[in-house]
Amino acid sequence: MKLLLFFLLTFAVTWTAWLVPAVLVAPGTGGLFGLGGPVFLFGVFAPAFVAIALTAVDEGRFAVARLLARTGKWRVDVRFYLIAITYMAATKLFAAVIHRLARGEWPAFGDTPLALLLGAILVSTWTQAGEEVGWRGYALPRLATALGLGGASVFLGVIWALWHLPLFYLQGSGSDGQSFPIYLLHVTALSVAMSWLYWKTDGSLLLVMLMHASVNNTTGIVPAAVPNAADAMSIEGSLVAWVTVGVSWLVAALLLSRMRGAGIGAMLRPASRQSQFGEPVV
Repeated sequence: MKLLLFFLLTFAVTWTAWLVPAVLVAPGTGGLFGLGGPVFLFGVFAPAFVAIALTAVDEGRFAVARLLARTGKWRVDVRFYLIAITYMAATKLFAAVIHRLARGEWPAFGDTPLALLLGAILVSTWTQAGEEVGWRGYALPRLATALGLGGASVFLGVIWALWHLPLFYLQGSGSDGQSFPIYLLHVTALSVAMSWLYWKTDGSLLLVMLMHASVNNTTGIVPAAVPNAADAMSIEGSLVAWVTVGVSWLVAALLLSRMRGAGIGAMLRPASRQSQFGEPVV
């Protein structure tokens, strides 16, 4: 019941913050209510705000400290940092190779300098706490107790994608008019990869925040958006988009096979009060 309340409150807060200003304010307007403005950003951070509030009410401030401590859990194997940073770039470059083989020509490549991409990833990693504290920190362990880690990662991926749905109808969001069904398939596969990373790093929200930031900032290495797209419910997409989905699901299938029988319920168990302010609790 608490998990259902988390989803309902998160959707209600986010969609209100995104859609009400879109109705009341003229398109393209910035400031307080525009895209990227404070009200819009409040909706972006809703998953974390709701997770923190419910944790505080149900379990108290020390449970909140345990949850937030995971955003600073950095002592993990360096290979997981590499996976987090390169997952999307590797997927997109593989899609480019498939495009070359299928069409006899390379797709368009982005022209953003590598240094700028890395800088954007580092800067935006911390803003991903607004989502990841809620999705992976709060919801995933609770879903996993009922569905197993694999099932939970797929289910959460669908919820996560649906949460973004208004952006496909908000002019200027960058997702407006693009295919939501393709996005849904891709994000669900991505959710599996991020859940696997969360499991293998013993609950490091920092690593999934880094991966989330890397996905957002490197997807343009090989752009997949269809110019002037207008139907968000269409399944029409570029070859790059569909190959990216296919490659992502091949990876997801492998990871799901590895996650059979895996559980992360231990992340919900209370820890001693002393540990809240030392090493992040696992």
